[in-house]
Amino acid sequence: MTTTDLWHHYGRVRAEQDRTVSASFRWSWSQQDGPGPEVLGDITGRTLADLGSGAARHAAHLAVHHGPDRIDAVDASPAQHNMATALYGSLGPRLRLVHQDAVPHLRANPGAYDLLYSVFGAVDFNDPRQLLPATADALRPGGQLVFSTLAHYLSGAPAQPDVVAADVPAKTPTGERVTMRRWVLQEQVWTKLLDEAGFTRIRVEELPAGEGPRTAATLLIRAERAAA
Repeated sequence: MTTTDLWHHYGRVRAEQDRTVSASFRWSWSQQDGPGPEVLGDITGRTLADLGSGAARHAAHLAVHHGPDRIDAVDASPAQHNMATALYGSLGPRLRLVHQDAVPHLRANPGAYDLLYSVFGAVDFNDPRQLLPATADALRPGGQLVFSTLAHYLSGAPAQPDVVAADVPAKTPTGERVTMRRWVLQEQVWTKLLDEAGFTRIRVEELPAGEGPRTAATLLIRAERAAA
């Protein structure tokens, strides 16, 4: 786990102004329209995890409105974990807030989950050659992974045709400008990585960009762990 929390500033203003459980859940970068939680299917009584959950707004929505047995909101950032605890700590035990990197958490929980998902979260910011195999191992046979990721860079530059990370801007808690790694990959690269990690029934849908500056199209990707 990094010693510098590069997610210290993210979502802080919204958390000060909006402490409610969101009435909606969107996969698109714009968060304006497009598919919502129906993509996950019926999650009643199932065990889920949100990988790179941030302030746990998506996880809280599912916990309150869709009746899972348990949803683990997993995030490595101390600031995001503390924010999630302040906002939604009262939703336990159905919502469990986990302060840990996604890869070691998944490795420590083989076969624990029916469904794993990420909304521009851990899938974007971890080497997929490590994350995706760990994700497959943490799913029960027939379990599903669903994630949304950028279809291209926010600058408009095309996604990478190989497994290459880019340095993107970030800030330390003191405001110093630094960079962090983000994986923005083409559809066929994700498909190959998922296949190599043991996933089947891989489906990719491109969601259009919304209105406004720094908008981007979204890849919504679904895959299943092969049944035993």
